[in-house]
Amino acid sequence: MVTTERDGKKKSGGFSEAVRVIINALILALVVRTLLFQPFNIPSGSMIPTLLIGDYLFVSKYSYGYSRHSIPLSPNVFSGRIWGAEPQRGDVAVFKLPSDGSTDYIKRIVGLPGDRIQMINGALHINELQVNRERISNFLTRDTFGRPIAVAQYRETLPNKVEHATLDIDPNSYADNTAVFTVPDGHYFMMGDNRDNSSDSRISSSVGFVPFENLVGRAEVIFFSIDGQSRFWQVWKWPRSIRWERIFQEVG
Repeated sequence: MVTTERDGKKKSGGFSEAVRVIINALILALVVRTLLFQPFNIPSGSMIPTLLIGDYLFVSKYSYGYSRHSIPLSPNVFSGRIWGAEPQRGDVAVFKLPSDGSTDYIKRIVGLPGDRIQMINGALHINELQVNRERISNFLTRDTFGRPIAVAQYRETLPNKVEHATLDIDPNSYADNTAVFTVPDGHYFMMGDNRDNSSDSRISSSVGFVPFENLVGRAEVIFFSIDGQSRFWQVWKWPRSIRWERIFQEVG
């Protein structure tokens, strides 16, 4: 079979078009990831019961404006934020760990700039006032050996009326009683909902106060959820591992 010059041009044109489509798709994905939404998965239990290990969620990048941490790899191209919008108390937010500027953490914002935060006997206090904390039904989970256990669960209502559930695994844990933390200007105080199993702003050596610049975005919706013992790519396990009831659940 003889290949004509015209056939060669068609093949070359088809290849070039495919390359252009791939490049355009990659650029579009980069723009969406940088400016609009970024997917995250939950690898630890610090935000149980709000977020479970194996949840996959979308984080809105535009909610707090943009900083260098909005861009993949956090290049040092500018400082501060542009089109910044103040976070609200109770937001579940992804941020870059202040100590290294690269590790992603997800916690709840409980302290705003100027707030005085303290834990007393497991209860959160904001500006010397105890946050309303109501005992509700136990949270059912499993221990490290897979045995079912019931954990004390509370409904916490923040001063701006945002409600969320928290866990109290150990009523005498080391972080149930703290000194008073005064949140500096331009910083936020973050805590996990699983209060006794969370490395957060209560621990200055690991997290501490989080600069506004380090906020990546606000958690919005769970788009996929699979049992923590399975992996996203293990498609053959989906029928019995997917948590169907959590898909498209708003994060709050």
